[in-house]
Order: sequence, then structure tokens, then C-alpha cells
Amino acid sequence: MRFCILGSGSDGNCALLQTPRARVLIDAGFSARRTNELLAGVGESLAGIDAIFITHEHGDHSQALGGLAKHAKIKIFANHATARVVQARLRHTPEWRFFETGTQFDFLDLRVESFSVPHDAQEPVGFLFTHNDAGAAAGANSNGGAHSVAWLTDLGYAPAHVHERVRKAEVLVVEANHCTEMLQADPKRPWGLKQRIGGRHGHLSNRAVRELLEGVESPAWRQIYLTHLSRDCNSAEAILRAFAGIGGRLKCPFAIVPPGEGTVFYDFA
Repeated sequence: MRFCILGSGSDGNCALLQTPRARVLIDAGFSARRTNELLAGVGESLAGIDAIFITHEHGDHSQALGGLAKHAKIKIFANHATARVVQARLRHTPEWRFFETGTQFDFLDLRVESFSVPHDAQEPVGFLFTHNDAGAAAGANSNGGAHSVAWLTDLGYAPAHVHERVRKAEVLVVEANHCTEMLQADPKRPWGLKQRIGGRHGHLSNRAVRELLEGVESPAWRQIYLTHLSRDCNSAEAILRAFAGIGGRLKCPFAIVPPGEGTVFYDFA
């Protein structure tokens, strides 16, 4: 199993997960053309993608769907509320695969768990993807579980059920959207927008994501990616200040993904 982030930030969010049987995208927040370019950079293309899993309807997570008429074989997984809003913007009808938020289901050799998150969208979710193959036990990690990725972006705070869902992941992708002080001082954003971003249905601040990471009991994490950084209201330096002294608590590396950028592949050993 391999995983990489193709791009992250307010302009678009998208990641690629490869298994022996599946090639899937997690969110698709760039245009279809740009997504294909990003995939080409890692040796893939939209022609080889089996499915796209959508967390919510906002354009920076679903934009590519408007350009996928030529890729009708790609299955689009979303809950009904999200699909209804996205479909209203499309000129074609993709092959929707619906799930109920909070349920667990299989797709090829992946087991997928969806869970609700607090964000200002119709019915936003996070995902936990686990390699679910007959041979998965042979590839189990040292914590006794099969390899897995948790995708957790766009949430204003982290309820207890989110802690439990992400605890099991080998790789955790979580947003560190803004520095509270930089957000409040930003001259470009009106007061109402600042309130939305920093509210309980907005985005995680650096301090809030630190509290989340420190609050999860006995996590299985081997790698953490901090994503969805605001270009104007956050920086690597601000994150490192907020995370000072956290290394001993986490016991695994964390990587800051700059706005608009992606990552190299994480190969599950």
C-alpha cells in the first residue's frame, strides 16, 4: 500500500491511495485537468483511478467532478446530502456510490469507515481507509492492525468519536489551518469570515490540532501530515511555535505540507 498527498490547501485538496487492487483519490479539489497533471507527476492518471471518496461538497474538495464526463467508470463515493449538492452543479451524472455517514463498507481491497465531523457543509465526513485483503494480516503493522490512513480535514473541533476513529491509523492526515493570532490580524478577511473560520464548524487552528494530537489515547500513528494550511493566516514557523515540545508526546514524525504542495509517497512497510 502507498499513499501520497497530491495537493493541499484552500485552492484544492486531493490524495492518492494505492493498494494491490485499487487506485483511489481522497477528495478531488482541483480541476480534472490539474488533477491529471498531478497524477502524471507520480506515474498515474485519471484513466487508472477506480474511485473518488468525497468528504464534503466545497469546491476545494470536489471541483474535479465537473470535468469527469470522459471518465465515467470512476465511482464517486459520498453520502446522499453531499452528492445532492455536488450533482446540482454537474452537467453529467457520475456513477455515485452512496454510503450512510458513520458506516463501514468495503471497496475492492479497502475497508472504508466514514465518520461525521463538525464543519459548515451539508454532511461532512472524515475517512479511515484500511487495507482489507486476505493477506493483510501478513502486512500488519507493529500495533497489530492492518495498514491504514485517516483523512481528517475541515473541522472546527474534534469530538470524542473523532479521537477514536483516527487513533487506529498508521498515517494521520489532519488540517492545521490557521494561527489564531494571524487570522485575527489578517486585513483581507472580514470579521464574519474570521468568526466562521475560527468557530466550532470552521477549521482547526494550530493550537486545536495540537490538543487533538495530545488528546488521543495510545495512537498507532507512524506518520502525521499537517495539511490545509492557510496561505495568509498560517506558516510553518507558526506551527512549529505552537508545537514546541510535542515531539516526546507524539513518538512519531510529523510533516508540514505547505499550501498548494503535496508529498512524496509513504510506503507501508
